[in-house]
Amino acid sequence: MGIVYLCKSICICIKYNTIGMKHKQLKRLPVGIQTFSNIIEGDMLYIDKTEYIWNMIHLGKYIFLSRPRRFGKSLLVSTLHAYFEGRKALFKGLFIESVEKEWVQYPVLRFSMASGKHMEKDQLERYLLFMLAENERRFGITSDSIDPNVRLRNLITSIYEKTGKKVVILIDEYDAPLLDVVHEDKTLPVLRNVMRNFYSPLKDSDPYLHFVFLTGITKFSQLSIFSELNNLKNISMRPDYAGVCGITEEEMVTAMTDYLDDFAEAQQTTREGAVEGLKRQYDGYHFTWPSPDIFNPFSLLNAFQDRDYTNYWFSSGTPTYLIEMLRKFNVVPSDISQMQVLSSDFDAPTENMASITPLLYQSGYVTIKDYDRASRLYTLDIPNTEIRVGLMESLLPNYVEMRKEAGNTMPQSSPSPACL
Repeated sequence: MGIVYLCKSICICIKYNTIGMKHKQLKRLPVGIQTFSNIIEGDMLYIDKTEYIWNMIHLGKYIFLSRPRRFGKSLLVSTLHAYFEGRKALFKGLFIESVEKEWVQYPVLRFSMASGKHMEKDQLERYLLFMLAENERRFGITSDSIDPNVRLRNLITSIYEKTGKKVVILIDEYDAPLLDVVHEDKTLPVLRNVMRNFYSPLKDSDPYLHFVFLTGITKFSQLSIFSELNNLKNISMRPDYAGVCGITEEEMVTAMTDYLDDFAEAQQTTREGAVEGLKRQYDGYHFTWPSPDIFNPFSLLNAFQDRDYTNYWFSSGTPTYLIEMLRKFNVVPSDISQMQVLSSDFDAPTENMASITPLLYQSGYVTIKDYDRASRLYTLDIPNTEIRVGLMESLLPNYVEMRKEAGNTMPQSSPSPACL
């Protein structure tokens, strides 16, 4: 009887685990995957952002969006790419399928500047020519010019003449080559001239362009993009685009509800407890005010995949430019706390920063926590535990010597809020 009872117990356990396994068969999380078609064709989880895309393409011809690194900008660009190529099948069941009736296919030129970091002038120019050559091959166009701006202008006009359709241009991380050297007074102007030269044809190509979308982290005003493109719409702080990148709390508790339950079970807590824990760790971003709470998508997806809390965003690397700019402005991570800024400070040219605060905001190390309409002052602070702990553990060691040298000349506690 004991053996029979044991066998029955084993059978019951196996049945229970099988049921549990079936319940846990969730779609694969697209951790580190930035290509829309790969996510859809691989039947991975996709948070539907196509309503934002639909609104964006009807807002204007030239659009700019600033968000911190690993916040989903590249996936947004990839989704736009698929949409403008008329790949209707990829959008089945998504918002945009219900409103788009024509699905016109446009020629799309896509450039990612993410790999243009850590380059000297000649290397950067060769990289630009390489990307142009790749796009030329796609459309069967040849050019022997060694000037990136001439090649880009020729590419746009040639595609228009060949297809009879206006061109869509998508530029991801437009500022990547410059952020890397923002602290270098001699190198920055040289590379800025290279990039200004490359972007210069966009204005004169207006008759041949259907839509232009650029993403980045910060704003380099001397690139001509922001001063010369007609009616450039900067949607970075518009309330209606607050959730275009990242994951809102509503999206997490609805579209990711099974992952949330799975996480709660692994953490041996309630669903409500898991929500609160995830909010403390990865939430708290606001790119306008008022704004829904935005989770760092890279960290949240990794947390659900590993079913644990880790400082994923910081473990993916600390930008060299941030460390160098903190040094330049004599700021240590322990001094980063509540700051007050005017709305105009968010648009301060990166080349002429009088304070590191705008760059800290644009890079995702502080975020909007409040806004006073009477004084028109925004209050900025560290968004969540991941950033607070990460700043201390990842950046503070770089400043131990600086703190020693500064002695009593630097505040030992958080500075009082001050306008930039």
